[in-house]
Amino acid sequence: MVSTDLFKMPSQMEHAMETMMLTFHRFAGDKDYLTKEDLRVLMEREFPGFLENQKDPLAVDKIMKDLDQCRDGKVGFQSFLSLVAGLIIACNDYFVVHMKQKGKK
Repeated sequence: MVSTDLFKMPSQMEHAMETMMLTFHRFAGDKDYLTKEDLRVLMEREFPGFLENQKDPLAVDKIMKDLDQCRDGKVGFQSFLSLVAGLIIACNDYFVVHMKQKGKK
């Protein structure tokens, strides 16, 4: 008898986790970290709407400064996840406000 566990599709959350890991490593290359240039390219390709809405041309520099806690010019996976978490929280806050306004109509 073949176990059905072998044929289970990943859940949406598992797929999202895999996407985060693969995205980080695609931009980091053979390194275990992102440089400021890696981060800039990742932000331009993966979060174009976020950067387009920034009024500050130094937005990526400021993000890098916030994420580079060791001040070594490197953003590790955990710091990358902090960035993604912050963006998700901001999007959720906007979504909640928008949905409440939509419900009042």
